[in-house]
Amino acid sequence: MVVGMTTVFAILLLVINLSKGLIVLANKYAPEEVIVKKQSPASSTTLQGNEVPSTTTAAIVSAISILTAGKGKVTKIEKL
Repeated sequence: MVVGMTTVFAILLLVINLSKGLIVLANKYAPEEVIVKKQSPASSTTLQGNEVPSTTTAAIVSAISILTAGKGKVTKIEKL
């Protein structure tokens, strides 16, 4: 039983290390594509009926910053 448990443990360690190596290689040679969105100047300057007020936006951004310890970033806020 000890030999069987040791064999299973060794194989699991091998699978874990090979998986980590594969992830490193995939990230090195096939990085994720970055999509750049162009923001139209008309939509950012005019206030539409479905936009969130600036005070609410500031509160949401500060809450996300506190909850994620500065690692989170608000990219879009929509009313539901």
